[in-house]
Amino acid sequence: MTSSTAGGAAKSPPPPAPRSRKSVTGTRRTVAALFLLPALLLLGALVVYPIGYSLVRSFFDQSGSSFVGIDNYKALFTTDGIRTALKNNVIWVAVAPAVATALGLIFAVLTERVRWGTAFKLVIFMPMAISMLAAGIIFRLVYEQDPDRGFANAVWVGVHDTFAESSAFPKAHPGAESPLKAAGGGAFITKEPVRAGEPVVLPLVGVAPDQLPDSAKPAKAPAAEPGKVTGTTWQDFTRGKGVGERNGVDASELGYPGMRIEAVKDGRVVDSTRAAADGTFTLSSKADGSQLRLPASNFREPYNGIDWLGPSLITPAVIGSYIWMWAGFAMVLIAAGLAGVPRELLEAARVDGATEWQVFRRITVPLLAPVLAVVLVTLMINVLKIFDLVFIIPPGSSQDEANVLALQLYRSAFSDDQPGIASAIAVFLLLLVVPVMLFNIRRLRREVRR
Repeated sequence: MTSSTAGGAAKSPPPPAPRSRKSVTGTRRTVAALFLLPALLLLGALVVYPIGYSLVRSFFDQSGSSFVGIDNYKALFTTDGIRTALKNNVIWVAVAPAVATALGLIFAVLTERVRWGTAFKLVIFMPMAISMLAAGIIFRLVYEQDPDRGFANAVWVGVHDTFAESSAFPKAHPGAESPLKAAGGGAFITKEPVRAGEPVVLPLVGVAPDQLPDSAKPAKAPAAEPGKVTGTTWQDFTRGKGVGERNGVDASELGYPGMRIEAVKDGRVVDSTRAAADGTFTLSSKADGSQLRLPASNFREPYNGIDWLGPSLITPAVIGSYIWMWAGFAMVLIAAGLAGVPRELLEAARVDGATEWQVFRRITVPLLAPVLAVVLVTLMINVLKIFDLVFIIPPGSSQDEANVLALQLYRSAFSDDQPGIASAIAVFLLLLVVPVMLFNIRRLRREVRR
């Protein structure tokens, strides 16, 4: 009901006072602080305190009792081992994230057009399920020098031997009183010129019977042929039966199949041939009056592949193992971003006549730029603290050349007993990581505002 005033006008009742809304925890900040306290304690004990202690410790000497100022930081740029680690970290940051991201982009784009794309992604991502320790052991075996044990060299040697056949007689050489002499460069040549119609013997020793080619047959004495130079090259030694007749073919001795023989006259090769399975060979009349030479290609050591774990290739080899593990991670993130790309834009570009390369370069990559930046920055932070692979894969003879900052930190702290320098390296690594993290946070905030 409304009440009447003196003037007869109606007066409305006053509006009710607004009710204050309470949050889940009410207005008591103490409750919120109690919930956050365990996390804050863990954060302080596991992150803040170690960072502060490392920072303080980096200004003291080995014993921790004498203040040395920035001497430990100066050592980062003057000690050879640490400078090598710095150089390798630069190589890691410049190469590994870029290559892994590029491969992830290629795999993500191509698997969209493959029928079994999901299975392919699973295979590529599977190395992420392997620990760094296990991956290091795997690649230590992959990079073994011996082609019979190392997969990388087994493939490399197989390809090499397809185009350049290895020698079967790397240890062969003339024996005592041999008609052959050294010709320089690993070759051997007859001491005297040969004549047509007069058989020639070219005996060699130094090859174990079990290492001779399977095609080797019992050697035959050479038979004279008019107008031609004939001869035999063979293993002039019989195991367990003495040396037999010196410079003479015995029935139990084996020929050198495939041995190349060249007729050299006035420094020129006038004729050449290869020995048969029994070691016999025949040259034309051009060889008359020449010297017979066994070229060095007959005696070169078998190709043993690349020294992947040697000082010159150890860092690229370890980076290769890292890319094998993390390319799948990049592929999965980029594939997720690719799923959000508007297909209408891609189809419109194709309708307008754009090629697949133009669509990829001018539309797909620009639209994926935020995702690519996330992947690239994440991998950069990851490689700045790479340790496991560098510690496991390089052998002791090459670990100095593969050294990185995280490994040098471990060495300084536990092997060299230099905690001050180790703390300085830890602080330096933190300073390297923080700008990258801040860049990533700022970029993410800009994305949220959009």
